[in-house]
Amino acid sequence: MKRIVIADDNAGLTLSLKEYFVSSDKYEVVGIASNGVEALALVEKFNPDFLLLDIVMPELDGFGVLTALGVKRPTVIMMSQLATDGFVQKALRYGASYFLAKPFSLEALRATLDDFSSPQQTEKRSAKHHTLDEKIANLFISVGIPAHIKGYQFLREAIKMTVESPEIIGSITKKLYPTIAEHFDTSPSKVERAIRHAIEVAWSRGKIENINQIFGIKVYSPNEKPTNGEFIALIADKMLLEGA
Repeated sequence: MKRIVIADDNAGLTLSLKEYFVSSDKYEVVGIASNGVEALALVEKFNPDFLLLDIVMPELDGFGVLTALGVKRPTVIMMSQLATDGFVQKALRYGASYFLAKPFSLEALRATLDDFSSPQQTEKRSAKHHTLDEKIANLFISVGIPAHIKGYQFLREAIKMTVESPEIIGSITKKLYPTIAEHFDTSPSKVERAIRHAIEVAWSRGKIENINQIFGIKVYSPNEKPTNGEFIALIADKMLLEGA
């Protein structure tokens, strides 16, 4: 049973989260904090596997909590409406493993927890995945894909799957989209559209020069957008080249 501490001053949200996990045979909420000081005390007391952490809280904010956590820290999932590039990047830099933009579905939270606690992962492999998550998040920030849109999560998952099994990019409609859809309890067509939208958002924000700079060559111009498969393969290849 994975133990969870929730730190958020929104009593309605923390109650909903606690009730959601009551019937779970995999996760248990062992503590709820309404401010950062309480959060640190609960982490010290229960040594949880996960800390679900808000940014804006009384006494000590989420970044203060991240700074105060010791080396042996839980996997921190940041939860906030402040899902701008700067806040996401700062959260990851301070040691959060993932940023979940509010409002989010309980199913999306569960999928994120499942991803970080997969029993197939060894401790080493799990650490590698955390690093891969951070690399992908930082790259998304650079190319202009915001954390609050649905396609962010789908695209992140698609890249991770392609890094694990590069051949899956050849079965994008038959295997990749359906697998992601099942993971997030949605349809393959919605996965495809959301990923397409995420790529279009990056292009509309005019950060094409960042993409070209990241890959060291002029890959694209403002008038030409890659297909979903091309974009996923491009980023997955870069992750593999960097030793992901």
